[in-house]
Amino acid sequence: MPVVDEIAKEYGEDIAFVAVAWKGSYDDTAARAAELLQSGKVDWALDEDADIFSLYGVPYQPVSFLITGDDKVFDTWPGVRSEAAIREALDSLLDL
Repeated sequence: MPVVDEIAKEYGEDIAFVAVAWKGSYDDTAARAAELLQSGKVDWALDEDADIFSLYGVPYQPVSFLITGDDKVFDTWPGVRSEAAIREALDSLLDL
């Protein structure tokens, strides 16, 4: 998450960043988000009923999605990706 938060500082004017957690209490999630997402460029949500995870067929965390402005999934990857790979994917999304 710190890498995503750092990248969001650069791309945040062109791309909306949203982090969604599904396990944990609201207070615990809020505290963790405050610790990890300090740029103010990444919104976060707690999906207590796992509705968002079910909608996208996500059985685990972490997983990342790039979604276009018209709600189409552009790219997805499980686990952690390098900063360079994330930047490459974001640049490809912006080139659409």
